[in-house]
Amino acid sequence: MRVFITGATGTIGTAILRKLVADGHDVTALTRSQSARQSVMAAGATPYAGDLRVPEDWARHAVTHEAIIHTATTFDKDMAEVDGRLVAALLEKVKKVRHRPRLLYTGGCWLYGETGEASADEDHPFNPVPAFAWMVQHAGQLLASPDFSTAVIHPALVYHAAGGVLESFMSAATCGQPIEIWGTLDARWPLIHRQDLADVYGALLVRCDLIGHFNAVAEEGVPVQQIADFIAHYSGSEHPHFVVPMDALITRHGAAALGPTLKQGMTAQKLQRLLGWTPKQLDYRASDLFIPRKN
Repeated sequence: MRVFITGATGTIGTAILRKLVADGHDVTALTRSQSARQSVMAAGATPYAGDLRVPEDWARHAVTHEAIIHTATTFDKDMAEVDGRLVAALLEKVKKVRHRPRLLYTGGCWLYGETGEASADEDHPFNPVPAFAWMVQHAGQLLASPDFSTAVIHPALVYHAAGGVLESFMSAATCGQPIEIWGTLDARWPLIHRQDLADVYGALLVRCDLIGHFNAVAEEGVPVQQIADFIAHYSGSEHPHFVVPMDALITRHGAAALGPTLKQGMTAQKLQRLLGWTPKQLDYRASDLFIPRKN
């Protein structure tokens, strides 16, 4: 397939780009910087110069492809506005083409909000962290459009060999510093390795008949204290973790800081049922992030 992707050099997009190229797809990636263009070309894809904040300049080209994968966001205060313009541009430009592109839109586990000891499936009502509530609205607009075949993928928190969501924990423990736990020791994190997540995107890409919401998760909900304790022990750190109060987090990081404080679980039974998908990495503690140390 001819595929256009945003965020191809990000945490998620890097693995998706490699997966698409390996599967033989003809991939074009939106790029803004020279380093991003070089990374995309090195991965075997074609860069297309453009700015996420100015979708009118590239959306017309994106919809000429058989599929679009959207993984990018600015994570700035304007991220809702930027994504809203992007979605509007795609919905406008797609009306000018004669085919119905496949569209994979990226949501997230934080759109389900606090689930406690339960685990959210795709029928669970959304209760998003306010800073990301716009994702629910924009996903709904795309799903409602007859001009796209849309699947919305909700990844669990993503980790990989370089760290991902676990990077700050690893960095602190390796440097002999105590690990910051945000908000509460009661938080639970659903987790997925980014290569398993890339496999989900690759599988859903070619199943244009599958529309709607899809959760992508390998570990339904891991206690954050367990993660911190394991990383500290693995790194040989003698410094305990500590909890950063919520008010301090909001001051430092804004309202989005609520996400890592959630007590949350999520399931991927829908993907398993419809695609036979099974994650290869079922335990973060046995991942490529934790290479056994030499004695």
